[in-house]
Amino acid sequence: MKIALYIVLLIVFFGSMVVIGFICRRKAASTDGFLLGGRSVGPWLTAFAYGTSYFSAVVFVGYAGQFGHRFGIAATWIGLGNAFIGSLLAWKILGRRTRLMTRHLKSATMSDFFGKRYDSNALKIAAAIIIFIFLIPYTASLYNGLSRLFAMAFNIPFWVCIVIMSVLTAIYVIAGGYMATAINDFIQGIIMVIGIVAVIVAVILTNGGWNDIFTSLSQVEDSASSQAGVFTSFFGPDVVSLFFVVILTSLGTWGLPQMVQKFYAIKDESAIVKGTIISTIFAVLVAGGCYFLGGFSRVYFAGKPADGYDAIIPAMLSELSPILIGLVIILVLSASMSTLSSLSMTSASTMTLDLIKPYSRKNMTDKEQVLWIRGLIVVFIVISAVIAILQYYENFGFIAQMMAVSWGALAGAFLAPFLYGLYSKKTTKAAVWFSYIYGVGVMLLYLLYFFWLKNYFTLPAFWASPLNLGALVMLTDLLFMPIVSAFTKKPDMKKVDEMFACYHKVITVSAEKVLVDEEEKN
Repeated sequence: MKIALYIVLLIVFFGSMVVIGFICRRKAASTDGFLLGGRSVGPWLTAFAYGTSYFSAVVFVGYAGQFGHRFGIAATWIGLGNAFIGSLLAWKILGRRTRLMTRHLKSATMSDFFGKRYDSNALKIAAAIIIFIFLIPYTASLYNGLSRLFAMAFNIPFWVCIVIMSVLTAIYVIAGGYMATAINDFIQGIIMVIGIVAVIVAVILTNGGWNDIFTSLSQVEDSASSQAGVFTSFFGPDVVSLFFVVILTSLGTWGLPQMVQKFYAIKDESAIVKGTIISTIFAVLVAGGCYFLGGFSRVYFAGKPADGYDAIIPAMLSELSPILIGLVIILVLSASMSTLSSLSMTSASTMTLDLIKPYSRKNMTDKEQVLWIRGLIVVFIVISAVIAILQYYENFGFIAQMMAVSWGALAGAFLAPFLYGLYSKKTTKAAVWFSYIYGVGVMLLYLLYFFWLKNYFTLPAFWASPLNLGALVMLTDLLFMPIVSAFTKKPDMKKVDEMFACYHKVITVSAEKVLVDEEEKN
């Protein structure tokens, strides 16, 4: 009976996604329509597209379980950081300027933005290569959380789950492009909000209610801390590590191409204002809820689970009713499919517009560009699915590490150049090259240590964490780039001034939008 319920829910869910994809097919005929929805996407769709691309199954199953177990209820700060730094401040600081500058430069991808903003094709090519390389393991990690849940709910091979999810995601993305993805993200986002709230309530009630579950959690001891009730404390057992996790998972989104490209498609000023509010509330509920739920993991596992941290959330959910388990399965699928669609479109568009078209097929028509992007979406999804299947059956544990490495490399390389590119006229090409090399280089050194050098020596725990390294790279790069710019060849200020002119264009608005004192004006 339970299996039948789950199958019905999946059929309805997948069916609606595919139907929406074909309904939006007409709006995906051109490159601009396929990638950006004609730059006319409203606040609700943009905000939910941003949020659902942000929070994947990795957050719900992997990070919520791992960091909830590590920090206790204090892990909720990670979710709040995601909401107020990764969403609210990102929209406030990046949203309007990104929309204005990218439209002015006629840029549809992050790598193309770097090429045009810093007047360098080499920077564009390097960014495109970095994006393609590091988005693949990022995408493969999305499938990790699904294995535990499907093992709990179905008696089918995991590879079947991956193939079904990959094929159906590819269908609606290829058919309807960004608009189909945005509409589906909206539906998936609603499912995520309802699901996480329902699960939190159910888990608390299953453990005797609010007071009982907190009492149980307060009685769990931590061998590394002498503080009583450390897992119910305000900042948990390790405030320094908690800080760096918040920075990487919150500030890091400012440099992730699949996130900032959502701002390219914003319709108007109203969409920015409303989108900021909607996106922040969504992040508080989903991210805050995920990490808050994970904070109770010590009630179920006082020590590290034998099957790893990914086993924590499924174990917490296994005692729930079949309807709630079915809702959670749809929730995790929603989180995974929304992020998968965003990552695949980002990678395929970058490869097509920034590498293949300018250097292999210069006379490519608009229709051919869309065909190439669609084809590369399939290639990207297939590669990531194959890696995920190999990881599951061969137990390649490094994929989980690669999620943090991918995030750290992308954000470390791109955050500072993108932010300064929007705000500073003095940033130089050399400074951007430094950022690329610094961000990617540090994370590659970590991989070298992880696979080889740790056999010869051991780093302190702090420096052996890709999360800490990624956060440090982002923060220090924000300091280094102005210094490098001060001592390297200055940009052509005439060209830079022309780029920044888009911010100073005078527009006329009605009195209902802006209050004006007529006497002062006269």
